[in-house]
Amino acid sequence: MPTVAQRSAEPASNPAPAGRGRLSRGAVNRSIARSSSLLGVVPFFAFVTVFLAIPTLVVAIGAFAGDDGRPTLANLAALANGYIIDAFVRSILLSAVTAVIGAVLGALLAYALVTAKEGGLLRRVVTAASGVLAQFGGVTLAFAFMATIGLSGFVTVFLRDNLGIDIYSGGVWLFEMPGLVLVYTYFQVPLMVIVFLPALDGIRPQWREATESLGGSTWQYWRRVAGPLLAPAFLGSTLLLFANAFSAYATAAALVSQGNLIVPLQIRTALTSDVVLGQQNLGKAMALGMVVVVAVVMGLYALLQRRTARWLG
Repeated sequence: MPTVAQRSAEPASNPAPAGRGRLSRGAVNRSIARSSSLLGVVPFFAFVTVFLAIPTLVVAIGAFAGDDGRPTLANLAALANGYIIDAFVRSILLSAVTAVIGAVLGALLAYALVTAKEGGLLRRVVTAASGVLAQFGGVTLAFAFMATIGLSGFVTVFLRDNLGIDIYSGGVWLFEMPGLVLVYTYFQVPLMVIVFLPALDGIRPQWREATESLGGSTWQYWRRVAGPLLAPAFLGSTLLLFANAFSAYATAAALVSQGNLIVPLQIRTALTSDVVLGQQNLGKAMALGMVVVVAVVMGLYALLQRRTARWLG
C-alpha cells in the first residue's frame, strides 16, 4: 500500500485529456472559420459554374458532335476553310493592334497620373472615368460613334458643311476594320489605365534617387531599373487587352451589319442564319477555337503577373 507521501506525489489529475479537449475545441473553431470563409465564395463559384464552366463544356461537346449527335471531327476540320481562317486572322490582327495602341496610350496616361499629386482631384477623376469607360461598350458605344462620326454624325456634318472636309471620301471606313480599331481602342485605353496603374504605383521613388546618386541618367534609370521591372506588368496588361478585344462581340455586332469580319460575327451567322442551316456545331467549333486562343493568352498573362508580384508585393 502506498504511503501518504507517495499518494501526495501522484498528480491530482491527468492533464492530457484536458489538453486534448482544448486541441479539439481549437480544431473545431478553425474548421468553422474555414467553412465560413468557403461559404462566402459560394456565389462566385456558382456564377463561374453557370456562366463559364457549363457553357465551355457545352461548346466543347458540341464541337465534336455532328447534326445527328454522333461524335465527329468534321466540325474541327471545317475550321480549315478559307473564310474561317480569314476571320481568325482578322480577329487576331484587330486584337493585337488595339491591344498595342491601348497599352501604349494607357501606360502614358497611367504614368501621368502617377506623377500627379497623390489623392488629388485629377487622379481620382481620371481613375473613376477609366473604370466607367472600360465597361462602356456594346450597342451604346457603337451608337455613340455613329451619332458622332457616322455618315450623318454631327462631327461629320460639321466638317463637311463648314470646312469642306469629307472624312468618308475614301470609303465608309467606320463600318469596316479601321472603324473597329478606332472603337475598340476607345475602351482599351481606360482598361490599360486600370490594370497598369498598380504596377506604376509599385515603383519606389528611392530607386530613382539611388540611380541618380550613383550618377545614372534618366535614360539609364528607365533602361536598367524601371523598364525591366515594369516590362512583365506591361506585357501582361497587353495580353489582357488582347483577350478583351478578341472576345468582344456586342460592339462589332452593332457596328458591322454587313459581312462577318471577325470570328464572333461568324459564330453569330452559324448559330442564327436562316440561309445555311445545320451549322450550330460549326459555330461551337469556332467558339472552341476562341476559347483555346484566350486560354493560351491568359496563361501567359498569369505567368507574367506572377513575376510582377515578386517585387510589387
